[in-house]
Amino acid sequence: MDAAAWDAKYAAAEQLWSAGPNTFVSTECGHLRAGSALDLAAGEGRNALWLASLGWRVTAVDFSGVAIERGRRLPGADAVTWVVDDVTTWRAASPVGLVVVAYLQLPADELQAAVRTAVGAMAPGGRLVWVAHDRSNVADGVGGPQDTTVLSTAPELAQHVAAAASDLGVAVELRRADTVERPVGDRVALDCLLVARRTG
Repeated sequence: MDAAAWDAKYAAAEQLWSAGPNTFVSTECGHLRAGSALDLAAGEGRNALWLASLGWRVTAVDFSGVAIERGRRLPGADAVTWVVDDVTTWRAASPVGLVVVAYLQLPADELQAAVRTAVGAMAPGGRLVWVAHDRSNVADGVGGPQDTTVLSTAPELAQHVAAAASDLGVAVELRRADTVERPVGDRVALDCLLVARRTG
């Protein structure tokens, strides 16, 4: 789906995603000491705004101008730097202590490019938290894309991170790569969660 299609999707709904942060993002990041952060494929900025409320200096990047403009109008938006750009090609001006990516669903080649953006933005000691719909969700979960070409698994995501780190000549330590359950009403959605840290 291209930027124009996402613009139309955001324009058709008053609020596309929930107002609060993703549950896995809040669990993995809520205890961290605030610093500089990057929210890639930020959408309306729910994770970026939450991080900013905790004192993080956050840049939110998304290729949907409609989503970014909506985020700019939300309470607390002045604490976030908003950028309209494609996360597969955009590069951070300086490294950050935390990179968050939530539900960026792309085919493998585009996913690798986005992972390279994320890994390339990590400062030494910086953390990457990536959550996405898992491929197993199509058969065993609820919601999310039904197109398996834009779904992956935690081990596959870990391979993308390792490849990006190798290409960039940096060392990244994998802390977690799991399939996790997220309650949706009386059912569960299956997501993949990856947490990594740049060493050195």
